[in-house]
Amino acid sequence: MQHTLAKDIGLDGVGLHSGRPVRLHIRPAPAGHGIVFVRTDITDKDNKIPARWDKVVDTRLCTMIANADGASVGTVEHLMSALRGCGVDNALIELDGPEVPVMDGSAMPFVAAIDAAGLTAQAAPRRAIRILKPITAEEGGKRVTLSPASGSVFAGDISFDHPEIGTQRFETTLLNGNFRHDIAEARTFGFLHEVEWMRSQGLALGGSLDNAIVLDKTGIMNPDGLRFTDEFIRHKILDAIGDLYLAGAPIIGAYDGSKAGHAMNNAILHKLFATPEAWEYVTLEEKPAHIVIPAEAGIGAFDALTATRSLLAQG
Repeated sequence: MQHTLAKDIGLDGVGLHSGRPVRLHIRPAPAGHGIVFVRTDITDKDNKIPARWDKVVDTRLCTMIANADGASVGTVEHLMSALRGCGVDNALIELDGPEVPVMDGSAMPFVAAIDAAGLTAQAAPRRAIRILKPITAEEGGKRVTLSPASGSVFAGDISFDHPEIGTQRFETTLLNGNFRHDIAEARTFGFLHEVEWMRSQGLALGGSLDNAIVLDKTGIMNPDGLRFTDEFIRHKILDAIGDLYLAGAPIIGAYDGSKAGHAMNNAILHKLFATPEAWEYVTLEEKPAHIVIPAEAGIGAFDALTATRSLLAQG
């Protein structure tokens, strides 16, 4: 079944790049609504932006989506990742600025708020996108592949010439609520020389050691260090989960990204939907509606299990 929030969520923060305060509301939405952002500060044109792959207009520093009238929302990937990880299908997201607040640089503040609100099941079946054959997008030594799999698998690797990062690889299957403890707490990261340059260009104005891992030439500048020894690749997987949820449905298949970022994640969705023989919609197994479920109970686990049963039933 589809799920939405059991009650409204309100969060305050700052935009990572604008540095502007942002008030965010995540509200329940009816079945079939999907995830839609609303810029409440825009009143002279269409201010609704569906969270879809074909609405992505910029991937250089974050994932930004926009509608035909030019209303846009940036840095959607962490919130989208939290919604996917917690099993939220339908939500109306209102914000009074151009960016989703960065919070602590991870998805965990959004997950905690969703857990506190709980989820309610809706009287409509949930659809997923099943990958039928491998497809790959490549550019400049970066690569993303989607392959058939029985669940939602995310894997990737990165390589940086820095003593705290080096080469890292991580793989996980979204199951039993593991998004919360394996992925959600991993923070965004950047290098000090890049942050200094971005600020000179009027960017990263909201960035700080409170919402990002910052590295100088030899080490990590954050006094509390890392949350995981491989927090860097885990955050890349967090981004990928959020970027791929812009497909409009969970993907049943295996994602593998090598040195990939937002641009490659969007490129693989463009290639996927341009290759109709590579995917199909499947309907996930139903359960009784109108049940309020604490999000921490592992709704992601239910989705993975019902997806597996549904796929087995289809042969």
